[in-house]
Amino acid sequence: MLSSTEALSFDNFAINTPILQAIKQLGYQTPTLIQAKTIPYFLKGYDLIGQAQTGTGKTAAFAVPILHHLNLSRREPQALVLVPTRELAIQVSEAFQNYAQYLEGFYSLPLYGGQPMGNQLRQLKHGAHVIVGTPGRIMDHLRRKSLQIDKLTTIVLDEADEMLKMGFIEDVEWILKQAPAQRQTALFSATMPDSVRSIASRHLNTPHDIKIKEKTATLPPINQRYWLVSGLHKLDALTRILEVEDFDATIIFVRTKIATEELARKLETRGYAAAALNGDMSQSFREKVVDQLKKNLLDIIVATDVAARGLDVKRISHVVNYDIPYDIETYIHRIGRTGRAGRPGTATLFVSPQERRILNAIKKVTGYPIHETQLPSLQQVRDRRTKQFKQQIMATLEKENLVALRNLIQQWIQEDNISALDIAVALTYSMQGERLLPEHQVTRPAIHNEVTRSSPPTKRKKLAPLKSVKREEIKQKKPYQKTMKKQKNYHTLSLNKGKNNHLSVPSI
Repeated sequence: MLSSTEALSFDNFAINTPILQAIKQLGYQTPTLIQAKTIPYFLKGYDLIGQAQTGTGKTAAFAVPILHHLNLSRREPQALVLVPTRELAIQVSEAFQNYAQYLEGFYSLPLYGGQPMGNQLRQLKHGAHVIVGTPGRIMDHLRRKSLQIDKLTTIVLDEADEMLKMGFIEDVEWILKQAPAQRQTALFSATMPDSVRSIASRHLNTPHDIKIKEKTATLPPINQRYWLVSGLHKLDALTRILEVEDFDATIIFVRTKIATEELARKLETRGYAAAALNGDMSQSFREKVVDQLKKNLLDIIVATDVAARGLDVKRISHVVNYDIPYDIETYIHRIGRTGRAGRPGTATLFVSPQERRILNAIKKVTGYPIHETQLPSLQQVRDRRTKQFKQQIMATLEKENLVALRNLIQQWIQEDNISALDIAVALTYSMQGERLLPEHQVTRPAIHNEVTRSSPPTKRKKLAPLKSVKREEIKQKKPYQKTMKKQKNYHTLSLNKGKNNHLSVPSI
């Protein structure tokens, strides 16, 4: 078996070439401790107990060997992964798809409660090689006979201690009893309470016990913080942070190549010098983007992990984890892009309520405080814009020769009998638009075919009678609607705008 020090790369494992290709494409260079100790045993078919914290790379530790042993010509469930939450089901299923991106015809399916049963039934009929699901929904399908697990070769219990806390242990035991006796079973858990050990002793066959001791990561002095995603869209939240923060250059991490291009484009439309950086770009193009960042021609790079590996640009003062990383090692690599050469750095993590467990794992392993931050208010954003605009004006007054323009403005004042203040206000509005105005003073553009109370009544065409109208559809409460009810010919008109949009309807 390979020790953690011997497994210098995934090439040390006897893994199919397409899987290795996907792993390298995703930016994985060396296996984590749990991967190094688990994959060799898993590939040989042993039952396993793996104890390691969330975010240490457990998913790849079981997904890679499962994919290696799959028979893709059999469009039926060959592996079942039980997880405690719907979010983890989606995450693990996506990880399988990523590792199998070069395996033609592979399909994994997440099954969890809260999703329409009809959709899941159709997907199950289509066929899947790997099923990732929560115990309750897996039991539902087994009882319906919509899921067959008699051909399973592998079962994985992921986050077993969390399933215990959520009361799923009896469900897990029931599912295990329905599965073939001849199978490989692996159990992963951050902690090992007696109840989890008891399940392992009853359902695992002389398992190898692997325990990864926690290590405190060494990080540069970086100010780490997180924002709990709620209500406001992430793009709007990101824009507020960028508007108020003093940053030199920023790297924003997302999970997919498509997301790098989409987010970079949206930031450009909002006035930022941004560019995408992902693995699909040629090496020469990536080098050009990095060179522009170094030369202050770009201020923001939106990147995937694989594209940003080894990126060393001293002026990167901020890192934003727009999409939370799935493992702690990736988080450490990401925030290590800032705080270089003893310079201060700030790392911001966007965390959804369902991703708190990953946040807690990061805190525990890194041993550094990660404080919750509040988004800047709209007033703070406006104050910042005002300050920057004022600085721009003052710098122009100090540096530029403005004699000719002063004469021009003085001429306007005399010719048109307007004040210098009015000219300044108009110029400010033309340059800044509504950026400096309080929200309640922002004027809305007129609706093209706006109807107002002063509009003259228009002659209406006679409408054809409606063929049938249900009684409940014509019950009305308002007086003018009762009047309309007596008319034989009428249509109901719906408007998707109202008084908040300065749109009114003439009284009848």
